[in-house]
Amino acid sequence: MDSYILDTNLFFNMEEGIGLGEKTEEVISNLTKAAKSLKKMHQGIFYMPPKIVEEFLSFFENKEQVLLKDFLGEVTIQSPDYHKDTIGADIVYKLVEDIRGRSYRGLRVGEEEIIKAGQLMAGKGALSKKDFEMTIGEATRKFRERYRQATRVGFLDSVADLDLIMLAKETSGYIVTTDTGVLYWGRMFGVKEIPGSVFGQKVRGVV
Repeated sequence: MDSYILDTNLFFNMEEGIGLGEKTEEVISNLTKAAKSLKKMHQGIFYMPPKIVEEFLSFFENKEQVLLKDFLGEVTIQSPDYHKDTIGADIVYKLVEDIRGRSYRGLRVGEEEIIKAGQLMAGKGALSKKDFEMTIGEATRKFRERYRQATRVGFLDSVADLDLIMLAKETSGYIVTTDTGVLYWGRMFGVKEIPGSVFGQKVRGVV
């Protein structure tokens, strides 16, 4: 029986061609049906770590709705056993090296945007709070986007991401995600993955 470890973005990223629905509710409904069918045929089981479940539920105002309860009732919610699994020194080395590189890139982005903001404000004199915020607002937005690109994109930026990888390693399961950082580091850890389009086709085949 195959194991599939589901990431939060699977339910909300409709642009990746997974084909499980045009709305989150459709995706949840189809995955609920697929989970029931796969378990009944002893062909597959869906897993989600608790932190991913918390992240998933945070998108819904009504967390007690039947749709969510039905779905989570078909999913195995399990934490990875960090006491049992070990991480190779080579992976830790690459992780530290990546963190250092991203920290430096984030610093450079900050310096560049501070200079741009200074140039933007030069000669304007004293401004009211509203005029200042309107003037500096675009610079702030660009800084946030550039800093995010430099430090977070393609990286493990939460312990929930690491939970996905370690649970996939523990269960010999497939990671199902559209997060490039989770996929990249999943490969570093040697875990299995399944393309979103292939997973979507598999789900549609049993719904």
